[in-house]
Amino acid sequence: MPYRDLRDFMTVLAECGQLKRVVREVDPVFGIAAGIRKMSDTGGPALYFERIKGHRMPVVGGLCQDRQKALLALEASSWADGIERVRRGVASPLVPVVVADAPCREVVYTGEQINLFDLPVPVLHASDSGPFITAGVQISRDPQTGCNNAAISRLELKGPRHMLIKTYPFQHLAMQLSRAEALGRPLEVATAIGLDPVILYASQVKVPYGVDELAVAGGIRGVPVEVVPALTVDLAVPARAEIVIEGRILPGVREMEGSFGEFTGYYGAREESPVLEVTALTCRRDAVLQVVMTGLPCTENHVLKTFGYEAALWERLKASYPEVQGVCYQTSAGTQFNVVVSLRQRYRGQARSLLLAVLGDALHPKTVIVVDDDVDIYDPVQVNWAVATRVQPARDVIILEHIPGGDLDPSAPAMGITSVMGIDATRPYGQAFAEVVQVPGVRDFRIE
Repeated sequence: MPYRDLRDFMTVLAECGQLKRVVREVDPVFGIAAGIRKMSDTGGPALYFERIKGHRMPVVGGLCQDRQKALLALEASSWADGIERVRRGVASPLVPVVVADAPCREVVYTGEQINLFDLPVPVLHASDSGPFITAGVQISRDPQTGCNNAAISRLELKGPRHMLIKTYPFQHLAMQLSRAEALGRPLEVATAIGLDPVILYASQVKVPYGVDELAVAGGIRGVPVEVVPALTVDLAVPARAEIVIEGRILPGVREMEGSFGEFTGYYGAREESPVLEVTALTCRRDAVLQVVMTGLPCTENHVLKTFGYEAALWERLKASYPEVQGVCYQTSAGTQFNVVVSLRQRYRGQARSLLLAVLGDALHPKTVIVVDDDVDIYDPVQVNWAVATRVQPARDVIILEHIPGGDLDPSAPAMGITSVMGIDATRPYGQAFAEVVQVPGVRDFRIE
């Protein structure tokens, strides 16, 4: 059965020993982040913080910080099964269904009642400019087409009813905002926090503009997401969310946002960002604030992206390269920069052709490694072994300059421009190559 909400998932994590309670009082300034960061670094459990200094609401974080928790979130038996579930969700989305039951608005604040600082929103990194909401899924609608979108953008708290929302030009939310501003209208947005984890993973899937990620989540779950109408904006929100913040992004209004510790492990620059004016805040009576940690890899932000990125790239490759056996975005490289692709070679030069195709992908990877299908692409030891023993740099490495790249790469010579590298770590097709050492009986060995 799919999870109904965040609480169902937390129960499963607790039963598996993957969620632990912190009973002592914790400071929202760095204290919450310190705990989640340590668990990320040591392979520990997610944390439920019962007592936050100055607040009554508890906080949970680290729910997505490793591949084991990701498999539990998607109820997948293996990583390949998880990828297939995401691909199924994209291929067969299920439109959200409107229901009457709305736990997300058991408590309602509007107008002067709203005070965002009543939420225990943490300050995560030493040089962050303030508290940021990092686990909110923004639900919005194209003002021209009426198509819905659901994605995660960070929100910096600036006042009781005043936030800044970080957008990038290539994001669908930014496209919607641009269209609304061209009409001189605000863009209505509802931010849902504390959700069935499948919705978070679906929000990171790279789908064509106009595809509703809530419908993709329904396709992954096999059951539509339940939604209810928002109170002050013309949008439908997940009915079992812990918290919903309704508001409007003001047209043409910008303020300085950041700095903030980014997924690259470095701070991003202060930049002008759109202003979001809050019109309502609703929540459950005993609501829990979810936090998603980012920063120096590997954190849950990096893991959250993997299913969506890998499923999208594999889907794009399979038409021209059906011999591709798998795709891995390395979380240790911030997920977006390094890609490893498994190929069952069928003809000479195929690996190099595949390298060029991936290097030109819309997600702009920086380094691509193609390996034979006897290499486990999710095991960095095996990938490094293939690079060390099957690569001759003068023959097997491709370097291209002046290629579109990630805006946040601190090594880039200019914003959005990079050089890229492709490494053919496959054995030369059709040629004799050294035999891999094997030990018979390893798979069947048991300690009785």
